Amino acid sequence: MVHQIGLELCPPSHRSWRLNKLALSLRNRFLQGGIMSDLDGAILLPPCHSNRSIFLNNLALSLRDRFLQHGMMSDLDEAIELNRAALLRRPPGHSDRSSLRDRFLQRGIMSDLDEVIDLHRAALLLRPLGHSDRSSSLNNLAASLHDRFLQRGNMSDIDEAIELHWAALLLRPPGHLDRSSSLNNLAASLRDRFLQRGTMSDLDEAIDFHRAALLLRSPDRSMFLNNLAASIHDRFKQQGIMSDLDEVIELHRAALLLRLPGHSDRSSSLSNLATSLQDRFLQCGIMSDLDEAIELHRAALELLPLCHPNRSMFLDNLALSLRDRFQQRGVQPDLDEVFGLCSQLPHLSHAASRTDLNVAKSWAASAHILNHDSALLAYKTALNFLDQQVALLSSSSHHLDVIEEAVSSLATDAFSCSVRHDAMTTAVELVEQGRAVFWTQLARFSTPLDELSASGDIGIALAEEFKRLSVRPHNTFDQSTDDQSPRTRQLTMQWTDVVTRIRMLSGFSRFLLPPLFSDLQKAAEDGPVIILNASQYSCDALIIHSTGDPIHAPLDITQAAVSELSSEFQSLAEQFGSSDYRDELISILRKLWAVIVGPVVQVLRETKVNPGSRIWWCPTAEFTLLPLHAAGPYKKKRQNLSDIYISSYTPTLATLIRARQRASRDAYPQHFVAIGQGDPVRGRELKCVAPGLAVVAECLEPVVSSFTSLEDSDATVQGALDALNHNQWLHLACHGIPNQTQPFESSFAMHDGPLMIKDIIRSDRQNLEFAFLSTCHTAMGDESSRHESIHLAAAMQFSGFRSVIGSMWSVDDDVARQVASAFYGHLVDSSGRLDCTRAAVALHTAMKSLRKKMTLEQQIVFVHIGV
Repeated sequence: MVHQIGLELCPPSHRSWRLNKLALSLRNRFLQGGIMSDLDGAILLPPCHSNRSIFLNNLALSLRDRFLQHGMMSDLDEAIELNRAALLRRPPGHSDRSSLRDRFLQRGIMSDLDEVIDLHRAALLLRPLGHSDRSSSLNNLAASLHDRFLQRGNMSDIDEAIELHWAALLLRPPGHLDRSSSLNNLAASLRDRFLQRGTMSDLDEAIDFHRAALLLRSPDRSMFLNNLAASIHDRFKQQGIMSDLDEVIELHRAALLLRLPGHSDRSSSLSNLATSLQDRFLQCGIMSDLDEAIELHRAALELLPLCHPNRSMFLDNLALSLRDRFQQRGVQPDLDEVFGLCSQLPHLSHAASRTDLNVAKSWAASAHILNHDSALLAYKTALNFLDQQVALLSSSSHHLDVIEEAVSSLATDAFSCSVRHDAMTTAVELVEQGRAVFWTQLARFSTPLDELSASGDIGIALAEEFKRLSVRPHNTFDQSTDDQSPRTRQLTMQWTDVVTRIRMLSGFSRFLLPPLFSDLQKAAEDGPVIILNASQYSCDALIIHSTGDPIHAPLDITQAAVSELSSEFQSLAEQFGSSDYRDELISILRKLWAVIVGPVVQVLRETKVNPGSRIWWCPTAEFTLLPLHAAGPYKKKRQNLSDIYISSYTPTLATLIRARQRASRDAYPQHFVAIGQGDPVRGRELKCVAPGLAVVAECLEPVVSSFTSLEDSDATVQGALDALNHNQWLHLACHGIPNQTQPFESSFAMHDGPLMIKDIIRSDRQNLEFAFLSTCHTAMGDESSRHESIHLAAAMQFSGFRSVIGSMWSVDDDVARQVASAFYGHLVDSSGRLDCTRAAVALHTAMKSLRKKMTLEQQIVFVHIGV
């Protein structure tokens, strides 16, 4: 080569320049001819010391190229370190970020991907409109956001990626060398958005862009073939046109021919072709398609290292194919291999991703279909993966959809599986672990640390560090919050580290881990707790007493029937107040009694739970939207539930336990605030608010240490928040405004605007006792997020109130005043002090005394939550 001859003849002062040119020439010849000795030679040349940053960057590129050929992680790790060294020696915007992204794609380390995104954002700022490299920066940032969307599922990432890819394409007109790449990248992002939202126009555009990219000459032809195949495959799933599936298979075969052994994407091509053949088998029943799919899936899995983020997905693909063949031929080795593959899942060497969680759920479904005894382990694995996923998300409202999609029916199905295996304590543990995961995550940051602080100097230091790091979630409820900012990521890692160190202390090995049944049973100290579970597999009740194992009460109703009953009731509740719906309501309450509440009451009686005792309902899924407390036969000489027991609710067992642990000391002064807003900026006037507050003041001013009243213009958002900072007891009379699309923006109507759930949650208040929410819809959840129990009353309890009264539907203005008048006299104990543990009995007594003065739906509208 010319550069080699020049290197031998050049003087020492020019040797560094020649070395660098020779290395670049060797690399370029490798890129053209694929001769590995050229690339090895470029890497092995001695370092030059002038223009060192250029040399470091070029060496990193060569190492990355060799990694893409041979897959040696040491080459990629070295490339990243060389890029870092080059970045330190050069102005901002000059370093390659692709090596970090490649390492993420191999190892799944999210911090690598987050760093890539931060670096690309910084580079884009340095490449304004008109800069020759702006389209590259747009494309690179979009690709990394797309990667993060695939891991975490935040729709904002994929929306931004599409906008950036469009902007890059506009800067790459026909004839531009990189136009085919931009067409392909935009198409891939549109396809992934279609997979989330189901908008066919996104998929149609994706296919058109993929075809356009394939018509252009490109060294990435195998990738373009693969991507077009994937989009047409999606269309086949939507429309079922067999010619689409046949084209998909031919496209994948063509891509595989271009990805010879040693190609870094060969495993993906093997897997994609296998999946397409498997789909054709499911359509046409040709066994040769399934046999070929299994062999291809095996070959794909063998190419993946144990730490690869796609390994669990490839495991699942092979397992599902083997399951299909077992169901066709009944060959036992196929079944054994299915669950042998699944048993590898709990031993992942990387943090669990959404894909890993979905694969564990697939394992559970297969175990159920084939009646395999690994089902319970599958559910435990999936719920542990869910814990890891939730820990990666900040406590912001726009992550609710991600959590809800991940949870789905996981916890309730795990409960049903445990009951079928006669593992009642496990059922309680798993349903507790998988429900209300958002609240559980927030509660982790509010954990009492008295025992830790009392354990010694190390415990005191760790407790202080934990408290300092746990401030984060109170400030993360705005849509604009950058949840992936370096500061947020750093705090998350620090928080995880201090939790790990706390668990190393004697007696704290289970700090913040999902509680065991022996811990959860404490919820039943003051009366039995009834978990109602609705699953696609069965509906069941488990009754937890303060001692002994849970008692199973099977329910003779399907989940679909519960859902139908819930929908019927919700439709009726929307009409309350406009006419008399007593007969329709009684019909629903009788159904509730016959198939749900009645069988539970029978078991309670058999286990000697005395009439007049308190009981707690802990409903799941569709049960959460039903007025269980009001069920009954509604016939003469027959008792309804409220004639037998005093009902309360709790969203989870842990929530009730935490409320009991926050018991106030008698010496505490009792400060009460009554807030009333009868004339909000929006909404009808509430004429009985002022008389209602007067009634509360008359009852309580002689009893409490201080009584504050905020009315009308004084009842502002900030005024209410300030009042909550100085008072432990609250009566709130105003409009309640549920927001079913953004539950954390559900609110109370104040004089100057809405007091939102997110405002209440992020405030850190101490020693809160009781809240009476004399407003509408405060204890009615959202049907789409019923696993999270996100409603106004739940928010108040999470914020620290040990005992809360809320309403399940619209409350008549005058009824609210009458109930408050009858209620507060029963809340005072024998010593003349308010006692929040008397709230359920006080409400029960007040409603009984008012029965003849109001309609049935108003008699049962209020519910008690908590201690």
